[in-house]
Amino acid sequence: MKIVDVRTRVLGTAWRNLTFVVVRTDEGLEGVGEVRMINHTDALVGYLTEAVPNHVIGADPFEIEDLVQRMMRNDYARAGQIAMSGIACLELACWDIVGKALDQPVYRLLGGAVRDRIKTYANGWYTVERTPDEFHAAAVRVLERGYRALKLDPFGAGSWELSADERRRSLALVEAVRNAVGAEVEILIEMHGRFTPAEAIRLARELEPFAPSWIEEPVPPDNLKALKKVSDRVSIPVATGERIHVRHEFRELFELQAADVIQPDLTMCGGIGETRKIAAWAESYYLLVAPHNVGGPVSTAAALHLAAVTPNFKIQEHFNDFAEPYVKQAAPGNPEVEDGSFPLPRGPGLGVTLDEDVLAEHPRNDLHFDLFRDDWQRRQALRAGA
Repeated sequence: MKIVDVRTRVLGTAWRNLTFVVVRTDEGLEGVGEVRMINHTDALVGYLTEAVPNHVIGADPFEIEDLVQRMMRNDYARAGQIAMSGIACLELACWDIVGKALDQPVYRLLGGAVRDRIKTYANGWYTVERTPDEFHAAAVRVLERGYRALKLDPFGAGSWELSADERRRSLALVEAVRNAVGAEVEILIEMHGRFTPAEAIRLARELEPFAPSWIEEPVPPDNLKALKKVSDRVSIPVATGERIHVRHEFRELFELQAADVIQPDLTMCGGIGETRKIAAWAESYYLLVAPHNVGGPVSTAAALHLAAVTPNFKIQEHFNDFAEPYVKQAAPGNPEVEDGSFPLPRGPGLGVTLDEDVLAEHPRNDLHFDLFRDDWQRRQALRAGA
């Protein structure tokens, strides 16, 4: 079996452009991969324009490891977010093809499931005014959708250090959410790399009464010793990793023991195989894995297959129950969340089927998503006039 064609399609939403990559073989089988490139879609498409003829056409989709290694090494460049995302799209599509060829779900090709259900948490649910009443009502709606864990960034456009007023406002939002969901539901606090170590430590201590399960990316991701400073001084677990895109760059994080939970995004760090290696490495340091997933239905499907086979898996992120309905319609087939978790994904392959008619009805948008802008949580990122 040989790969004979690769085509790229982009689905536009109010704040995400989701890039789908379809790989077709000479036997007529097709597989699909996906990534959401934050503000860098053109760079991804440009990379694929060069990489596909150089590495992919003529390759055997069963020889996934060889394809990934050639794409990572043979261009004689350090692979970063763009290259690893392009590799991931193609790698996911190859796993989809292999599963379809063998009539098996991907997780069974990875050694089989180690759990019957996949715990998940909601994100993207608080597209409301930053008031306690609005956040309280939105959190109740999350529970009504079947979730038992949810994540929020309550810090507005905060950067480096919050004013006393803004700190009180942010904490009031968390308090409102805790009051809405009760003591048994998990709350996860996202910080989006906003703060200095001193501010992150102060906020973590003030968050303790609300018992969050983690604080995520409390400082920018470029200086892991700063993250270590935070983790040494707080009692809440620290999570990070969505902006680490190459397996080897996790080494310093592990050796410093600067985090308790890692969050690789398989669509931005080379795919299922590379992310599984990261998870296995993390297991040696007794770290849990909570894969980052800001993508659409194909990204979610791949994440579920990985979660099924990962012993040190903690919880899976999911946005799409709080997005435009057509996002899930673009590739139906994923199971639905029930009582805080997904059932195991179905196959064959990844278990989803791309509907290119839906993509054609919702083309790419002209947008810029800025997490340091007031009211970013509304997730309305279209450029003026777009």
